Amino acid sequence: MDTALCPGTYDPVTIGHLDIITRCARTFEKVFVAVVNDAFRKQPLFSVEERVCFLEESTKHLENVSIVVLEGLVVEKAREVGADSLVKGLRAVTDFEYEFQMAQLNKKLDPALETVYLMASPEYSFLSSSGVKEIARFGGCVDDLVPPLVAEKLRQVYSSLEA
Repeated sequence: MDTALCPGTYDPVTIGHLDIITRCARTFEKVFVAVVNDAFRKQPLFSVEERVCFLEESTKHLENVSIVVLEGLVVEKAREVGADSLVKGLRAVTDFEYEFQMAQLNKKLDPALETVYLMASPEYSFLSSSGVKEIARFGGCVDDLVPPLVAEKLRQVYSSLEA
């Protein structure tokens, strides 16, 4: 296993996401972080271009990490970039239930593609993008939960909604 694909909406990217990406970059020769463009479950707060920009800025120190946009099936993007593994972070049992189903479907579509799970570091096990957005929406400080560029953008977005 030398190339990994880390798919997600990253809306927005959190320090928990960056922890998984950094650990993945230490494990694999090449890592592609795939930003889902057409979110199935909910409408993203940030455009795909903004989310790509946040990730590029936040991972620029990781030479073996590239950011790509994911349109369509994750197994097709994995084939396109030459990934032999999908890497997903898990925070809790509820994450596992959903990710297990996705792994089985992906295995059906591409039996050669392995799904690898990285457990969230304990200090990030509570952290979710939706939680960050809720804190920011009500004026709470998210500076220690997301990269600085994201924290500033969240302040801008939610202060403009109040105006």
